[in-house]
Amino acid sequence: MNKVVLVGRLTRDPEVRYSQGDSATAVARYTLAVDRKFKRDNEPTADFIPCVVFGRSGEFAEKYFRQGMRVSISGRIQTGSYTNKEGVKVYTTEVIVEDQEFAESRAESDANRGSFHQAAPSPAPSVDAGDGFMNIPDGIDEELPFN
Repeated sequence: MNKVVLVGRLTRDPEVRYSQGDSATAVARYTLAVDRKFKRDNEPTADFIPCVVFGRSGEFAEKYFRQGMRVSISGRIQTGSYTNKEGVKVYTTEVIVEDQEFAESRAESDANRGSFHQAAPSPAPSVDAGDGFMNIPDGIDEELPFN
C-alpha cells in the first residue's frame, strides 16, 4: 500500500499550470514544510515535501492556499527520474495529493503569516430554542471556500 498523510506549512503560494489538449486540467504544485519530531542541536528541523494536485483540487489550492498556511494532505508517493541538460540523471520524489484541507482556522493562518490586516469580526451564531440548531449569520458565506 502506498499512502502518505502529512500536516505542514506551505513554503510559498501554489504554482498552477494547465495541461495541453482539448480538456485542459489544472496541475498545482506546492511544497510543504513538515516538522520533524526530533530536534537537531535543540533546533527544530523540517522536511520539505513537494506535492502535486490535479483538477478541481488544484484550482482550489490556487484560489485558497497561501504561503505559511498549515494544511493537511493525504495521497501517494511517486518517484521518477529524468536526464537534465548536462546529461546527469536526476531522481524525483513527490506526493500526488488525493485529499487536502485546511489544518488551522483563517485567523490562526493570518496570525502565523504575520498578517496585520483586521478582518471584520464574524457575527456569533445563535441557537434557535425551537429546534436546537444554530442559525448561520448573514454574511458568513464570504468566509467559506465553497457554496
